[in-house]
Amino acid sequence: MSEYIQTRYRTHTCGQLRAGDVGQSVKLAGWVHSYRDHGGLVFIDLRDRDGLTQLVFDADNCGAEALEKARHMRAEWVISISGSVVAREPKLINPKLATGEVEVQVKSLDVLSESPTPPFTTDAHETVSEERRMTYRYLDLRRAEMQETLKTRYKVTKLMRDHLGDMGFWEIETPMLTRSTPEGARDFLVPARLAAGSFYALPQSPQLFKQILMVGGCDKYMQIVRCFRDEDPRADRQAEFTQLDLEMSFIDQADIVGIVETLVQRIWKDVLGYEIGAIPLMTYDVAMRDYGSDRPDTRFGMKLIDITDLAHTTDFGVFKNAEQVKCIVVPGGAAMTRKETDALAEWSKTYGAKGLAVTKIVGGKLDTGIAKFLGSIEAALLERTGAKDGDLLAFGADKSKIVHKVLGELRQKMFKDLKMKPSREFEFLWVIDFPMFEYDDEQKRFVAIHHPFTTCKDEDVQHFDSTDLATVAGMKSKAYDIVCNGYELGGGSIRIHNMDVQQKVFKLLGITPEQQTGKFGFLLEALSYGAPPHGGLAIGVDRLVMMLRGITNIRDVIAFPKTQSGADLMCGAPAAVDDKQLKEANIKVVQLATATRDQTTKHAV
Repeated sequence: MSEYIQTRYRTHTCGQLRAGDVGQSVKLAGWVHSYRDHGGLVFIDLRDRDGLTQLVFDADNCGAEALEKARHMRAEWVISISGSVVAREPKLINPKLATGEVEVQVKSLDVLSESPTPPFTTDAHETVSEERRMTYRYLDLRRAEMQETLKTRYKVTKLMRDHLGDMGFWEIETPMLTRSTPEGARDFLVPARLAAGSFYALPQSPQLFKQILMVGGCDKYMQIVRCFRDEDPRADRQAEFTQLDLEMSFIDQADIVGIVETLVQRIWKDVLGYEIGAIPLMTYDVAMRDYGSDRPDTRFGMKLIDITDLAHTTDFGVFKNAEQVKCIVVPGGAAMTRKETDALAEWSKTYGAKGLAVTKIVGGKLDTGIAKFLGSIEAALLERTGAKDGDLLAFGADKSKIVHKVLGELRQKMFKDLKMKPSREFEFLWVIDFPMFEYDDEQKRFVAIHHPFTTCKDEDVQHFDSTDLATVAGMKSKAYDIVCNGYELGGGSIRIHNMDVQQKVFKLLGITPEQQTGKFGFLLEALSYGAPPHGGLAIGVDRLVMMLRGITNIRDVIAFPKTQSGADLMCGAPAAVDDKQLKEANIKVVQLATATRDQTTKHAV
């Protein structure tokens, strides 16, 4: 039972009263959720964030004036009442409500504020467009679903602070106004009024500052921090988001993994009563080989099966000339229509494929699709894949990167579209041993997979001076991601603390000494003054709450989110500012022509 401070408006919340409170005199306050006029009696369900309590107005208890007021009240009016708790008759008990065994006989009523008819109700069963919900977010927040989500979010962040605090972590704030540094996405820029022509940047993460905290001897740092990335939002991403950030000194990968594992286990246990158990490790190479993704959902089958050797023996040009050929077995997929499989071919093109080859298994043989091209390998193909009658074989034939991307996304799509049952509700794993670098053919240089301060595995340090591209490309980093049900919950790495190694990484990445100083000078100088071995991790709080609540849209776990286009529909942001503010910030807005003759776009200079 929740504990609340008594005030002039209430002694209890609307979700507190139980059978043991019968006979008590109470005060309640909240919103009118629903009302029913039965002539001599008026019933009102009063709501606050804690729940619902049924109020009963009758003239004998509250008087004629209060009864008449009750008859005129409507949804979302705010009222305060005093009355007595009485037991409901057995046949009138509402088992769906925590307060369903009692009701309050109202003695006095105070209308605190009125409301016009709202654009939608707080009833969870009403279908409301997301645009409307976000425009009237203050009404949307009143829904029980949103209240429970915000409550869960509070529980999660409190657990994070308590758990890590007990392990010796200090919560230390890092700057919101900092300098722009390359971190993989565009920065949000803030004009510096006192330094004309210069800008602060909102942090994409506290990465550089938490490393400096380790150099500063803080040993164990954590922070629940707001981060900003000026990139296109999507269902599980916002430009403005929250993460649990942590960093430790004198540790290695196993230490970070162990601490975060205990934290995640505690969150799922305390919030859901769900036992996670030990979280297995999977290498990046295995994840890509078997699932085509570095964040695989392992709760169902459909592993990628390599058939390159078989495909190259056929006369089918698409297979014979492909760098790699893999397939997945879609259980029951033979029931899909030609229209549906053709749609999959078009869908695959969004991931860089030229199309998607398929065939069905009917009567123990390949049937339809590309079956006519596979006669020479049919028996071997069926044996290797284990495909059975009623299954569908879907093939990817292209460069390895494209094959993995398409089939990795396809297995997820088939799992959802065919409503397959997962092996368990939650499946966690650590993905480790990520590549250190990736070679960019256009730039003719290596790029960092994680960031340029991630260190490599100990046995790969010797390869920094290698002139063989394949050897360097094969280097593995001490980077790690924690994955749940196909979502990356968080990721991090062990950092480079040795300046000699750091300079070798910069050289491989084509970053000149001048660029190093310009982009990372303050961190490099800090590292030169004696840096301990250190590493850390960040967990997306929004995404983690999504998983706990079974929600698929990140906007539904944030109190005040932005739309897909980055707009706040409630307060109208972003918005123009007046000339006085622009002048103070040393900014002038000009009109630049766009590709369309009649359109112009505003730009600040």
